[in-house]
Amino acid sequence: MVPKYRRKVITGKVEGRLKDIIASVASENKWEIMLLETMPNHVHLFIQTGPLVAPNNIIARIKGVTSRLLREEFTDLKRRLATLWTRGYFVSAHGHISSETIMKYVEDQKKE
Repeated sequence: MVPKYRRKVITGKVEGRLKDIIASVASENKWEIMLLETMPNHVHLFIQTGPLVAPNNIIARIKGVTSRLLREEFTDLKRRLATLWTRGYFVSAHGHISSETIMKYVEDQKKE
């Protein structure tokens, strides 16, 4: 997930609250967060769900809830961005690569 115009808004209290909200949404929907890493201008999220859960529904739910709550709680976000997230996202099924490979990739992103 990428903030609109790749603004570096995922820092400090916003970052902490974003992680809390994502954890809450995942818990409500019985999704298991395998890895959640935030960067100032994007989020890496590795989630395990049942086979009947569509990835686009996961992303839509998380983006919708986080955008609404963060923009209510942090009014500066509302002034700076008309919408918090871009429409785009990348999703890949886990089947063809290992969990370790995914986690290593995300960890390596933090080092750059």
